[in-house]
Amino acid sequence: MSNYNQRGVFLQLLRPSIVSPKEVRVSMQFALKEEGYDPVNRDVSYSLLDSNIHEAVSNDGGATFTMKNVPDVDGDGDIDLQDKAVLIGLAKAYSKIINP
Repeated sequence: MSNYNQRGVFLQLLRPSIVSPKEVRVSMQFALKEEGYDPVNRDVSYSLLDSNIHEAVSNDGGATFTMKNVPDVDGDGDIDLQDKAVLIGLAKAYSKIINP
């Protein structure tokens, strides 16, 4: 997250399970950043607010993903296929990056 945008998405590519070596898991953490001040150290501090984590899972090496508990990411007030498509697209794109 930058100083200009207080919202962020943290992505993490998780290891496949021992049972399914072709499994690809992408963890997505959505959060708001709050800036504060630490008077003891006289330094700026940051904390994450309204943080929630969602995971996309693929069992075919990243060709197709599934998700449970999809949030409303487009802000239209309902959770629909568009929200799921956006997050699955993000997971597919991130899973293809070799050296993040």
